[in-house]
Amino acid sequence: MLRVVLADDQVMIRSGLRALLTAEPDVEVVAEAGDGQQALAAARAHRPDVIVMDVRMPVLDGLAATRAIAADPHLSNVRVLVLTTFDEDELVFEAIRAGAAGFLLKDAEPAELLRGIRVAAAGDALLSPQAARRLVTAFAGAPAPTGPAARALDLLTVREREVVALVARGLSNEEIADRLVISPATSRTHVSRAMVKLAARDRAQLVVFAYESGLVHPGRTN
Repeated sequence: MLRVVLADDQVMIRSGLRALLTAEPDVEVVAEAGDGQQALAAARAHRPDVIVMDVRMPVLDGLAATRAIAADPHLSNVRVLVLTTFDEDELVFEAIRAGAAGFLLKDAEPAELLRGIRVAAAGDALLSPQAARRLVTAFAGAPAPTGPAARALDLLTVREREVVALVARGLSNEEIADRLVISPATSRTHVSRAMVKLAARDRAQLVVFAYESGLVHPGRTN
């Protein structure tokens, strides 16, 4: 059973999300929160699998709450799926850098939201198509990487670099295995080792690293 917390300052939004999720046999809404501070308290009290987090909330916004959750070692298994009406470039980067496992807009189809919750709970990354395009566009105009992210590439083996690049392209472990002609278990091992070496909380942070380090170049498809 996937345990979910809903964090949004609009009661109608929370009610709609609760109705959608409680209709699923494998999902349980364990708490609701009207601001980021309540979301953080709910995370600590219930240790949910996923928090569906709005960005613009009073008291403590969703990004600050996400950072606090990501920084708390007792909440290392809690994943945050950011759900917002704000289709802005900086929110995509800030949400993922803050520790979010995914980013969806509120106009997403119900099936996409349900998939997002399950993907986030599994430790995978999920970006809406709009968010992914913005990520690529932003890094397309950036100068060649020379900072810590670029230097961190030296920590990875050649195979691990290949795998992280494919994670950034949105491939699952099984798809990576097919592409590189390795077993899914080996693919998972490479992903896990890369996450440990880069101190990445989850696959979403591997995606950002791949772009920030220059491992993945916007516009390329291979």
